[in-house]
Amino acid sequence: MSKLGNFVWGIADQLRGVYKPHQYGGVILPFTILRRLDCILEPTRDEVRTLAEKYAGGALDVQVKRRTGLTFYNTSAFDFKLLLEDPEGLRANLMDYITGFSANIDVFERFKFENELATLDEKNRLYLVASQFAEVDLHPDVVSNAEMGDLFEHLIYKFAEASNEEAGEHYTPRDAIRLMVDLLFAEDNEALLEPGTVRTIYDPTAGTGGMLSVAEERLLERNKDARLRLYGQEINDQSYAICKSDMIAKGQDAGNIKLGDTLADDLFFDRTFDFCMSNPPYGVDWKASQESVKKEALAQNSRFSHGLPAIGDGQMLFLSHLASKMRPAHDGGGRAGIVLNGSPLFNGAAESGPSQIRQWLLESDLVEAIFALPTNMFFNTGIATYIWILDNTKRPERQGKVQLIDATSFWTKMRKNLGAKGREVDPQSRD
Repeated sequence: MSKLGNFVWGIADQLRGVYKPHQYGGVILPFTILRRLDCILEPTRDEVRTLAEKYAGGALDVQVKRRTGLTFYNTSAFDFKLLLEDPEGLRANLMDYITGFSANIDVFERFKFENELATLDEKNRLYLVASQFAEVDLHPDVVSNAEMGDLFEHLIYKFAEASNEEAGEHYTPRDAIRLMVDLLFAEDNEALLEPGTVRTIYDPTAGTGGMLSVAEERLLERNKDARLRLYGQEINDQSYAICKSDMIAKGQDAGNIKLGDTLADDLFFDRTFDFCMSNPPYGVDWKASQESVKKEALAQNSRFSHGLPAIGDGQMLFLSHLASKMRPAHDGGGRAGIVLNGSPLFNGAAESGPSQIRQWLLESDLVEAIFALPTNMFFNTGIATYIWILDNTKRPERQGKVQLIDATSFWTKMRKNLGAKGREVDPQSRD
């Protein structure tokens, strides 16, 4: 995978001088996605064009899904090969190609890709970049969904590194996600192995979709006939675009990934899920969502009616949000996992908002376990972190109890540090 990643990232050499290194991602990521979609659509392209002559809008969506099994399509006359046959008209034709996608592919707008195409064209780089991407075969038979996820991850990390951004803002390390997924699935192990099992999983801070991807991967490793429906909401345009593209490439429903501020506006307000997981930003204020959150807190039994944390740290709002998104106990119950730093364990005096949230969680018997993770586990911080596991249908022998696990010594040293991350939870430690 790193070989493919290096090749794709090597295309960025064509951007030198025109772009600063921290801007490369704005070109490389959407081009990678465009090439992936191009490869997926290749076998059904002619059939879809024929259908597009007879149907439009919703009717075309239905027909395409029925005939090809795909949830998206492109009705343009172009593909990568054809585009390169007309170097003079490349920019206009690329725009035609992008606007030919079905309405659920809104990712290129989020990348502001039209502006990048204009810049590349003006600086005489567009043909160079497009022709190099045409050489990369990203067909699912060649690059699996899991490898595609790894490729995105590799590129995002490189992109973050180049801009001195914290890579941790973009994604959570795979070993931490695998641990959390295994903890979530632990109580549902037997049912998950039944043929035809279908479960839902939701991430309110989806980022580039790493958590959802690993959850699906882990379930399919146990039971290849199982189906995990992935749902997520993300506030950052570019992360949303990557996450949604990744889900489309995996054959998930693109409509289940939504763009927006989860705290201010829960776009899945009418749904609950079998599993929920999140790695919300630590110590980030919630001023922008303040008005909506305070208004919602006044409504009885709403997401935030149990207490509000200090405006400077929104972690506990995400904790309260996840508790509200678990499938109700009378409907089979749900489990949630969330990565937090130490402050939600002890911040706020008695009677304060954080204390009220803890009181509600404990008195409702929703907290099953809290794990202290090794330090230096995440890319952007070496601080102590914890996984909280919530469950609204605990086994009888676990009711009224919270298990505390000190997992700070369960790690192996990485060969090479990635940012602040120098340790990982290897499979043995995870088990």
